[in-house]
Amino acid sequence: MKKFDVAIIGAGMAGMLAAIELRKQGYKNLVLFEKADNVGGTWRENSYPGLTCDVPAHHYTYSFARNPNWSQTYASGPEIQKYFESIYESHNLKECIQFNSEVSKLAFDGEYWTLEFLEQEAVEAKVVIAATGVLHHPKIPTLTGQDAFQGRQFHSARWDNDLVLENLRVGVIGNGSSGIQIVSALAKEAREVFHFQRTAQWMMPLENPSFSNEQKQAFADPELLAQAMDFEGYSAAVDRYSHALIDMNSEAANEMAMYCQMNLDRVMDPELKKLLTPDHKPLCKRLIWSSDYYDAIQKPNAHLITDSISYINQTGIVTDAETIDLDVIVYATGFDTSMFMRPINILGLNGITLEDYWQDYPKAYYSIAMPNFPNLFMLNGPNGPVGNFSLIDIAEQQMQYIAQLIKLLLQGQAKYIHPKTDATNKYEIARETAAKKTVWYLGGCNSWYLNSAGIPASWPWTYSRFVEAMKKPALEDFEVVSN
Repeated sequence: MKKFDVAIIGAGMAGMLAAIELRKQGYKNLVLFEKADNVGGTWRENSYPGLTCDVPAHHYTYSFARNPNWSQTYASGPEIQKYFESIYESHNLKECIQFNSEVSKLAFDGEYWTLEFLEQEAVEAKVVIAATGVLHHPKIPTLTGQDAFQGRQFHSARWDNDLVLENLRVGVIGNGSSGIQIVSALAKEAREVFHFQRTAQWMMPLENPSFSNEQKQAFADPELLAQAMDFEGYSAAVDRYSHALIDMNSEAANEMAMYCQMNLDRVMDPELKKLLTPDHKPLCKRLIWSSDYYDAIQKPNAHLITDSISYINQTGIVTDAETIDLDVIVYATGFDTSMFMRPINILGLNGITLEDYWQDYPKAYYSIAMPNFPNLFMLNGPNGPVGNFSLIDIAEQQMQYIAQLIKLLLQGQAKYIHPKTDATNKYEIARETAAKKTVWYLGGCNSWYLNSAGIPASWPWTYSRFVEAMKKPALEDFEVVSN
């Protein structure tokens, strides 16, 4: 059986980062397993019209691989996917990656993890890094009559790129970020688009200017790029945003609420505006950044549907009020955000399984590691700052923290490491207490941020506190078992 020092699961943004950083530190005996046939993760799987990242493009890059050639302030999905493919090539990750390798089981024997796969021989690894992502298990509602529909139907993360939209009547169910982006794009392309809205959302206006060739040339100079990116100012803005989440009555929160209201005020029809007005505080749900949705939904070929869906028939969707004939139904209904590493079957010390440990809801010490699962680390794991800050920045901060623990393991100073149960419980109590003071909990909404216990499953403190926490592991919080 092949033995590796480190096995990384997932070749999205975080998995590639882990491989690159560890190779930089001189670790050669590592492998990166990817269940698909290409890198990119979320950006590989999503290709729907209008797909755009809501983090400024120059801030949504690895710190060691800035890209001066972004076409717009906020990059499109295809452009981001191209960036990650270029990283795969430029950092020669083909030397360590194995595609079409889906891990089905992890089991720890006291020294090594055994990784089993759906269709290949098992391997062993001293350390496992799970970079499996958060938004990768599409959630599709069960509606009466779905099987009867004669047209096309699919989740937004499984977009049919062969569709000729100009001839089609498209129904979009869901109005999170994906639904809003899709409707905004389809209103320009499709014959008709029907947006099925259960609850209205607040939207922050977001202009997306293009970069000129002169700007791109200037950005090739690291100093000019740094000036344009304004790292210090951006970090301050992120911290201000996190303060708004923590205190929904703060100046920052009130300012963002004002901009959201000004954006909504662009809707001219009072009845339509009423239907688009949320019944909760801004920021209670993941804030949607859009400057064009309100324009799109006011177009003659766009229709907002707020009546409840009764069932689906052969020709379309039947609501409480009418039957709407459709050619395509798109489920922009999000993902199961509680999955993380699952459905991998994970067996730790003393026979404990991941399902045992997560029987209430997913939890981890600083979203990175769990008691009784030694040498198993996660990037963007449970209850981290997903939705708060740039995921790349989060992953880089977490990776520098994890690398310090890996160093102890691979330099022979420890046989295995895992956080203490008491330390993990203490952290989780503090996190839950703080989370109950945020707008996610107090803002009057139900969102995917809430776990099965109704507690926000995210980092409930400031960005600067996160950066400080990720600088150095508190080893007194870990069981460090010597060789």
